[in-house]
Amino acid sequence: MKKLLFAAHNLDLGGIETALVTLANCLVKRGYDVTIALEKKEGVFLERLDKEIKIIEYNTNNSKNIVVRKLCNLVNRLKFIARYRNQFDFSASFATYSLASSFMARTASKNSALWGHSDYLTLYNGNTEEVKNFFQNAKVEKFRHIVFVTQIGKNTFLKIFPELKEKTILCNNLIDGKKIIKKSQEIVEDIQKENIPTFLNVGRHEERAKKLTRIIEATNMLKKENYKFRVLMVGDGKDTGLYEQKIREEGLEDTIFLLGRKENPYPYFKISDCVILSSEYEGYPVVYLESFVLNKPIITTKVSDYEQVENGRGMVVEKNAEAIYTAMKDFIKNGYEIKEPFDYEAYNQEVLKTLENLF
Repeated sequence: MKKLLFAAHNLDLGGIETALVTLANCLVKRGYDVTIALEKKEGVFLERLDKEIKIIEYNTNNSKNIVVRKLCNLVNRLKFIARYRNQFDFSASFATYSLASSFMARTASKNSALWGHSDYLTLYNGNTEEVKNFFQNAKVEKFRHIVFVTQIGKNTFLKIFPELKEKTILCNNLIDGKKIIKKSQEIVEDIQKENIPTFLNVGRHEERAKKLTRIIEATNMLKKENYKFRVLMVGDGKDTGLYEQKIREEGLEDTIFLLGRKENPYPYFKISDCVILSSEYEGYPVVYLESFVLNKPIITTKVSDYEQVENGRGMVVEKNAEAIYTAMKDFIKNGYEIKEPFDYEAYNQEVLKTLENLF
């Protein structure tokens, strides 16, 4: 039985965390010995982990006293090295931004991988020096493999680090289709299905990345033309207040409903007709796979892997409110029919082949 370790910051709600829990649970069922190492043993997804998965907590010290901080972190590193150095057949730093995860993964196995979840060149507004610093701080050159979950993320990375081409591979995220379908059957009481077109956005409320003001502006334009529809927003974040204020200012309280963070968002897919993504940038949008599994068409801006939506699963638009407005209007008037069901089992088999080659 091969021993695998995946390192991350925590297991709170988020796309990276969703992907990690799905991956770990699937690998345990396939007979692997899986350990997850966390900077903070916290987050709602802890309860979703298979009971066979072991959890290591690696605390980093954030004291304002530099001497105390450095000394405590040195002791923690030495303890981790003494106990876990090369004890695993494979290890991965799954949270790319976490320097502690990078250290844990590089220590735990000679067969280590750094996971990339985004198009980092777009994330850093085209600043190649910032992207270089980000990956150099993570000690990217010391990993045996660099794994990207999107083709565009891999391509832009190799523009900056062409010398790492032989180490860099593409491996999409797994999806637990059976669980998603089952959880979508749960009943929700805060909002009901209505006989009007219903759009759904699921994600954290962070304007810089998610640009939910585009949806609010598009909704306002459609309301002025007297279209009947509604928009459900599942999620929260640092900019929730901004969105609440904008919705009030535009008088859209009867059309846009902020439903807050949901541990199980899938019933809201069931009562919606179309998923909408307005982001400026994304890693691989997990909401794509969730929508595919639940057979919901998508309106999306041109973020990572949008080609999968273009291929008969929705509408791809430019990154502005007017384009989103036009697509929403088209859907309200004409609907959208998905012609070919998504085979998540075949999709997962291809991902697992790539993973097993890594292990």
